[in-house]
Amino acid sequence: MNNLLREIDSIIHSVYSKKEYPVLARQMDKWCQTQPLRGFSALDATPIFRNTLIKYKALLLAGADLHVGVSDKLPADETVIRKLKTWGVPLVFPTEKERSFDVILDCAAAFSDFDARFGYVELTRSGVEAYLKKGNPVYIADSGKIKKIETCLGTGESYFRAMKQLGHDDWKGKNLVVFGSGKVGLGIIIYAHKLGANVSVVTELSSVTAKVRAYATEIIGLNEQSRIAAAVRNACAVVTATGIAGAAGKVCPPGIFVSSPAVLANMGVEDEYGASVPKERVLANKAALNFILEEPTQLKYMDATMALHNEGAVYLINHPESKGEIIPLPETENEMLEISQRNGLIGDELFLIL
Repeated sequence: MNNLLREIDSIIHSVYSKKEYPVLARQMDKWCQTQPLRGFSALDATPIFRNTLIKYKALLLAGADLHVGVSDKLPADETVIRKLKTWGVPLVFPTEKERSFDVILDCAAAFSDFDARFGYVELTRSGVEAYLKKGNPVYIADSGKIKKIETCLGTGESYFRAMKQLGHDDWKGKNLVVFGSGKVGLGIIIYAHKLGANVSVVTELSSVTAKVRAYATEIIGLNEQSRIAAAVRNACAVVTATGIAGAAGKVCPPGIFVSSPAVLANMGVEDEYGASVPKERVLANKAALNFILEEPTQLKYMDATMALHNEGAVYLINHPESKGEIIPLPETENEMLEISQRNGLIGDELFLIL
């Protein structure tokens, strides 16, 4: 394991500072002493990117027998996967049969068919139902304040970073249409406002929060089709962030998207434009745009989420009586938020979402 840790450190230390991962750094300092996962097998199916290596390091220092899950359902950096193979890290695929682990740290229920002795830790809300149907205990890292850092701030920032990479970096006075005002939509709206864009938000009016109202230029209801069409026609860019397949195409005629001069993008896992809008009309062929980036979400926004995902494994092993849906303890999240605010780089941004 020491050789593996050295390989991981050689990458981490050349790219990141500890201020980018204060919560994981605190977790590692603690776990290298207590080793709460010593003797337990863990399958981690977090999307595999360079910054995920720090998450793996924390689990290894905790003593876990670490396996890494690779699934077609989850985005990944092939360069990192090749490094893991070279280093001898066991890779596991959903097609393998009769595999079991003490705990599975999953994402989008990619490994819900595998057995986990103590239970599962789920990174996304979309994956929870698969476990509850089976009657498995599932610790939900997507249920509280911490996940907002990644999905609001991290995803919002990454949309504009990806657009800049593609040559779209002047937003002042430009018209942007955002479909959806949940966590991902809110993040895009916040960053668009900071960059000086005029933001039209298309959403269910009953779901609109005070923060959305504060940062949006205009809010359009889902049944206001003429206003939606006009906003799309006059937009410099359109981005979908509802998380619902075909959502945008149901409230705006596909022909409007096709003929609009706007640059179209999607930030969800589903095709939110619908089949009538050709893939080639949307950036990245309708895939979530931030995955064109080497680091889809910057580490400083992923830090607390990855630490909470790890924490769920320790919780399940320490609470073998757990059943059903498990929400992170408020004190766990509050401690992580305090560390992030005190020692990290995003303290002055947290007030935007919390």
